[in-house]
Amino acid sequence: MSMVTIELPPQEKQTQFNLRRWTELLADPEVNKIEWRVETDRYGHIMVMSPPAPKHGAFQSRIAFLLQTNLSNGTTITECPVSTADGVKAADVAWASAGRMAELGDKSCFPRSPEICVEVLSPDNTDAEIREKMELYFDAGAKEAWVCSLSGVISFFGPGLSPLNGSQLCAKFPQEIALS
Repeated sequence: MSMVTIELPPQEKQTQFNLRRWTELLADPEVNKIEWRVETDRYGHIMVMSPPAPKHGAFQSRIAFLLQTNLSNGTTITECPVSTADGVKAADVAWASAGRMAELGDKSCFPRSPEICVEVLSPDNTDAEIREKMELYFDAGAKEAWVCSLSGVISFFGPGLSPLNGSQLCAKFPQEIALS
């Protein structure tokens, strides 16, 4: 099997396009009828994500609550749109400092990634897909990317997908999420 390398545009150039395209999509009544989460690729094409199970949403809610509880001077966001070199991706949960929130201004999606981006796995996610998404978040300025497994175990990563023993930005965040 031959390997194909895809060269993505520079983040800054892609962000201009992403912000313009995302604003168009948010204003489109037909797109607003889509019940599931939408992302885009680097060409602005709509990618409809499969519907999440209730457990997925429960993990999102719990992670968002724990981030908001343990980190002050910032904002926790679910389904957070982030401009990446490969289009707009939606982090399941994100935490952005007050400074990063100020950078957002009136833009329709984050021109730079929030400091923490979390992906909650779904049964159909592949390792390659999640690794790629985390690398895109880091390229866009994330400081940490976390992955919540189907059982609630949290894996923490730094730039270059370096595994971390825990979050360096939210030291009190647990290694595992329990749903009650």
